[in-house]
Amino acid sequence: MSYRKEKIMSLAGGSVNQMNQDQLKSQSRKLLQAKMHGLCFSPYEGDQKPGDVISDEQIRRKLELIRPYTDWVRTFSCTQGNERIVVLAKEYGFKTLVGAWLGDDLDKNELEINGLLDLAASGHVDVAAVGNEVMYREELEEEVLIAYIERVKEALPEVPVGYVDAYYEFTNRPKITDACDVILANCYPYWEGCGIDYSLLYMKQMYQEALVAGKGKKVIITETGWPSSGDALGGAEPGYENALKYFINAQNWSKEDQIEMFYFSAFDESWKVDSEGSVGAFWGLWDAQENLKF
Repeated sequence: MSYRKEKIMSLAGGSVNQMNQDQLKSQSRKLLQAKMHGLCFSPYEGDQKPGDVISDEQIRRKLELIRPYTDWVRTFSCTQGNERIVVLAKEYGFKTLVGAWLGDDLDKNELEINGLLDLAASGHVDVAAVGNEVMYREELEEEVLIAYIERVKEALPEVPVGYVDAYYEFTNRPKITDACDVILANCYPYWEGCGIDYSLLYMKQMYQEALVAGKGKKVIITETGWPSSGDALGGAEPGYENALKYFINAQNWSKEDQIEMFYFSAFDESWKVDSEGSVGAFWGLWDAQENLKF
């Protein structure tokens, strides 16, 4: 093997390829016990989906499960009970990246923005995310999103404010990037068909692109992960061992290079199959029965 290929394989996380499943599980547990920076968190269970009633009891139960393993939680909405996640997370000692979910319903957007501002006013928001992949979904015009971002920034001068989207959107949409205090980038080698052997190298490239687009602004990886089951996408193969390998590589890089990273996600959730296909229900570190997969 050439020096160049050896170097690329090292960057790609070649060492995990030498581990058997027991060794992968052991290494993953060690990384969990050392704590991740952050986890993406939503509490839906069984047949629940966004819009269904979320109880404090289920939120508390799930927060207690993840509390030993992460310092931050990221939420996606400030309405329909999701605001309670933020309040309870603070009670349990977490720091919070709090998202207002935006879409093409402007009345709902107002509820989300007002919910975010209310939570921040009561001291529950450490980083504010105004929208999640709304440009990717083509549900708002840029100018409308920027107006929401500017409104939140004006109301919350002490809180870093950003917008969450795929890393490349910050290159493609410089006006949005300029409006953000912090770049909140989703980085998924899986969704771009990258094989597991090169997935870490690819994620690093994604992060670097967001850094360049941000022109010196902090970049936080707001989502990354690998599904433990489902159908392949190009060279990207889901599976238990590949999910372990990706988790180990991602967490090691996060710690070594001090990358602020929110892993996706805490729990498997069945409702995501509708939008993501067979892999949608298998992104969690815990399964749908709240058993830690590792």
